Amino acid sequence: MFIDFAMYTALGLALGALGGLFGIGGGLIAIPVLGLWFGLDQQIAQGTALVMSVPNVFLALYRYNQRNKIDLRQALPLVLMSFCFAWLGAMLAVGVDARLIRWGFIIFLLCITLYNLIKLYSSPAQPVAGSRYGWPWYGVLGALAGTTGGLFGVGGALAGTTGGLFGVGGAVVAAPVLTSVFGTTQVMAQGLSLALALAAPSTTVTLLTYAVHDEVSRLMGIPMAIGGLLSISWGVKLAHALPERMLRGMYCAFLLLCAALLAIKA
Repeated sequence: MFIDFAMYTALGLALGALGGLFGIGGGLIAIPVLGLWFGLDQQIAQGTALVMSVPNVFLALYRYNQRNKIDLRQALPLVLMSFCFAWLGAMLAVGVDARLIRWGFIIFLLCITLYNLIKLYSSPAQPVAGSRYGWPWYGVLGALAGTTGGLFGVGGALAGTTGGLFGVGGAVVAAPVLTSVFGTTQVMAQGLSLALALAAPSTTVTLLTYAVHDEVSRLMGIPMAIGGLLSISWGVKLAHALPERMLRGMYCAFLLLCAALLAIKA
């Protein structure tokens, strides 16, 4: 029992550090890892990852806000419009073949990664702070992120797709668009993405739903959450210490890794 607890805590430490570094709370990569390495069923992998990622996202958002204050004029329209439009993506996804959604998300990840890499290496370094567009455009991005998150997230889960898609689609959309189109820094984009992930309908509510239906492995999820909470601040600190261009390049590599894990499950 102690060995298992230590192993799951160590896994949480690794995922929490990644979540803090890239501003995604560890959830994007946790579910493919739980499915591939531990052989968990789809629903249990999703529920267990949520046990870890929900408290991790709260702490990561707090740490990002401590180091780089999140502008509510940008965060509120982004979050509210995402929340309102998530149902549209979910409605679009209902009835669509699970493999089609899964491969669509993989292709989507590859496209936004390629676009971000092109912008990264064909233009000068981004400014330290600020944005090219005002707060109303954050509402537009929120609508796009919410629709995409519903299409590749909530709808994907209903169709039984790879858990890595669940509840994180909108946040994955937001960060690359914020850096490459809106001109924000990577750490600012990751902080706003955490706010988006935290407010998504498929986070806390989803965790409660999975717990009620016994689709959660508490034996794994609780020590993973403890490990994540212990390490996520390290990841946030490292994110703010790394050069902007290096952090953005590492984020792109992380998205490619997630796409590869999803493709293996596909």
